[in-house]
This record gives sequence, C-alpha cells and structure tokens, in this order.
Amino acid sequence: MVHPRTLQKYSLFGGLEEEQIKSILPLMEEENYGPDETIITEGKSNDKIFFIIKGHVSVVKKDVVLSRFSEGEAFGEVEVLDVMPAVASIKSLSPVTVMSISNKSLREIYKIDVKIFALMIMNLARDLSRRLRKTDEKLASSSVFI
Repeated sequence: MVHPRTLQKYSLFGGLEEEQIKSILPLMEEENYGPDETIITEGKSNDKIFFIIKGHVSVVKKDVVLSRFSEGEAFGEVEVLDVMPAVASIKSLSPVTVMSISNKSLREIYKIDVKIFALMIMNLARDLSRRLRKTDEKLASSSVFI
C-alpha cells in the first residue's frame, strides 16, 4: 500500500494532513497494468479516479493521442463527477501502478468526514479548471476553430 506522504503530492489531496489521508486510505485500491493495456475505455462507464504512482499513460480519443500523463498525475475525474461514459480511453505506455478511488468510496469519505470530502472536491474542481484552461489555450493557439 502507498504511504500517505506519497499521496500528499497529488493535488487532489492538497491541504490534507497525513492522518486524514490515513483515514481514507483503506477506501482506495492499488492496481497494476502492463504495457499497452487499456485502463479506461472510451464510451464505457468509469467510476474511479486514478492516481499514477509509477509509469506513463496516454489519453486517446478516436485513435488520436490527446495527452500523456505520468507519475504524480491523475485521470478519470470527469466520469466520476458527471457519471457519463468515458470521454476518452486511457492506455498504459509502460508498466503502470495506480491508486484508485471509486465514486462509492467518495460517498464513504463524505460519511466519515465531510471536511475531507469538501477539500477533495474543491481540489478536484481546481484540477479540472486547470485542465480546461490548458485546453482552451491550446485551442486558441491553433489554426482550427469550431
């Protein structure tokens, strides 16, 4: 199992004390994938946020690589919030170790400690806002407009 100090490096856990992370760690799951495995499939349901502990993944939509994520980054947040099918596939580029937290586990965190839950949701909103800003900047600098 991952040490709470490792998770403190992730923006989703920003502001949480080590003891607070320890209290929710049992609600998380460690998962391992080999190279070239699909972790999330575009169009299929996903109810987990994944935190990359080791390795690299690509974000693929309709066979186009949109982005790459590596250690310290997270993915899967959109589907956890809007409960819609995955907007893209996530594929491992190397052996990958992730920690995941499911939608059900997030509800359990709410029951355990609403302050931890609120801080995590605020951090999640900030992460998604940063990602949206980055995407907007890429679109604005491209020659293709909708």
